[in-house]
Amino acid sequence: MNYHVTVIGGGPSGLMAAIAAAEQGVSTLLIEKGKKLGTKLAISGGGRCNVTNRLPEEEVIKHIPGNGKFLYSPFSVFNNYDIIDFFEGLGVALKEEDHGRMFPVSNKAKDVVQALLNRMDELNIEVRKETPVEAIHYGENEHEIILKSKEKIRTNAVVIAAGGKAVPHTGSTGDGYAWAKKAGHTITKLFPTEVPLLSKDPVITQKTLQGLSLRGVNVSVLNPKGKKIITHRMDMLFTHFGLSGPAVLRCSQYVVKELMKGHSPVQVEIDALPDQHEQSLLDELQKTMQDQPKKAFRNIVKGMVPERLLDYVLDQSEIDREDKAANLSNQQLHQFVQLLKHFTVHVHDSQPLEKAFVTGGGVSIKEIVPNTMQSKFMQGLYFCGEVLDIHGYTGGYNITSAMVTGRVAGMHAAWESMG
Repeated sequence: MNYHVTVIGGGPSGLMAAIAAAEQGVSTLLIEKGKKLGTKLAISGGGRCNVTNRLPEEEVIKHIPGNGKFLYSPFSVFNNYDIIDFFEGLGVALKEEDHGRMFPVSNKAKDVVQALLNRMDELNIEVRKETPVEAIHYGENEHEIILKSKEKIRTNAVVIAAGGKAVPHTGSTGDGYAWAKKAGHTITKLFPTEVPLLSKDPVITQKTLQGLSLRGVNVSVLNPKGKKIITHRMDMLFTHFGLSGPAVLRCSQYVVKELMKGHSPVQVEIDALPDQHEQSLLDELQKTMQDQPKKAFRNIVKGMVPERLLDYVLDQSEIDREDKAANLSNQQLHQFVQLLKHFTVHVHDSQPLEKAFVTGGGVSIKEIVPNTMQSKFMQGLYFCGEVLDIHGYTGGYNITSAMVTGRVAGMHAAWESMG
């Protein structure tokens, strides 16, 4: 069979690429090895689908620390606001939530997926599911895709949208890297990002704080000299294996990069009271203790932080629950405040790439033309989505990158295929 454009991968970037190609009026085939299209979309945002983010372009790119600047070019063709218009044009009403995150009003990811599938039907895009690709043979004027069934498909342009290696149960098993290499592309080192962290500290192994979540704390990653590399202020969670939750996931790639440099363990510091300066907190406590010397210190500080954290910190500062304010030494008080402001956990590893939300690394962006998503080495070859070395924080940023690069790749693949 002959097609103008063949897209490999039925995730957000692949669906977008196939629609963009078919809208230019060319024959388009979408190949997906799994049973369903849009599996990752269907589980994103906790099953509600965080379609994109409404923050200004600059901000969106800031939230894509892994080569986000590459996206300035594709954004000039199709950006996050265009994604919003696109879905509203397909009849999916969207609403804005905290930090600019956009969700379908229905709160159902399947409505987003269904709208894309309906659009593909309207455009007569041929879809083949449960169809694994064995190999791609690149040619001068056209390429040949060999399916596992040994069937051969000829196509003028190929768009590789096969995803990364994170969340493998959705079909992201890294198939696209080999096809990229065959065309002469470099695959930068793959690593997990947006991933829970592991620690062997007693506070973790003894499960002292397991299941405790802290709201609006500052989580920082320190370099070997104790300087902060990055700080994120969000919620976090103590688990039976280490740390998780939004702030930790955002910090995780910086921890992983330190571990990759051989710096182990990496110190992660939690500031449980980010709005209070250390010295003013000390002064305030000292004054209250002077005013109420007979009151138990624990009752003075009750409610400052969740009770389990409070009791752990009192314990570590060797302050008894019944100790009166008047009997506390300066050293105990300093230790107490120090722990609330600089609670340190030593991280020796992260969960593996398969357990991460997002893949770091991929097809080197230096080898891709930014405003077309075309390979610099091979005519008729395009890349989009997570197969590329681009990664963002969770919050609609990775899906935005996938849809934008998919749209641009599909459009240009179609134009080239007609040439």
